[in-house]
Amino acid sequence: MAAVELATSAPTSSAARRLSLAGRTRLATEIVLAYLRAQRELRRAPITAVVERLRSSAAAAPSRRVDALEEALRLGRAVSRTLALLPGDTRCLRRSLVLLQLLNRRGISARLVIAARTDPAFLAHAWVEHDGVPVLVPASDSFGRLVEL
Repeated sequence: MAAVELATSAPTSSAARRLSLAGRTRLATEIVLAYLRAQRELRRAPITAVVERLRSSAAAAPSRRVDALEEALRLGRAVSRTLALLPGDTRCLRRSLVLLQLLNRRGISARLVIAARTDPAFLAHAWVEHDGVPVLVPASDSFGRLVEL
């Protein structure tokens, strides 16, 4: 877990290259549209089919960029900040599905992790990982992984 904490808390060079207002507006629009699509898809199909559909559309060629993790972390922060402003259910599963779409469009590989715990009460959590590193807030160690998609 120490490597995860370092990866998510270390300053990144992308912080130095701030997006312009137009760039932030385009990214926020992309996030909101991805959220609406994820909402629609979740009403229509089981989660495995939803993930497959979200990944199959507008997929970019796999990214070989060295900074793919940095970009994934940056997008994860942007998704969390943007969706926090929206009304409705913007909890972990929807945030994760939105981020999967954004990473897919950029050719950055990612896995959706769904986990649960039963003690002290049942609770489920979802997050996204890139190369095994969480790019959205992961669950604590008390969660057992149920599935990776």
